[in-house]
Amino acid sequence: MKRICIYPKDIARITGKSYRQSLRIYNNIKGINGKETYQLITIDELCRYLGLDYNTVRNEL
Repeated sequence: MKRICIYPKDIARITGKSYRQSLRIYNNIKGINGKETYQLITIDELCRYLGLDYNTVRNEL
């Protein structure tokens, strides 16, 4: 089964940034998309924010 959600640890692995910086990116994406604290972000939202190709990110997970 393929995931559609993404977590700060995944962002750290994809970007090579620290977990703390990845958590900031994660929270920025949530803020931009008007999400509540309990809601998750999707791979698509991450790709739009970072300007990355969806398929490339999907293969990294």
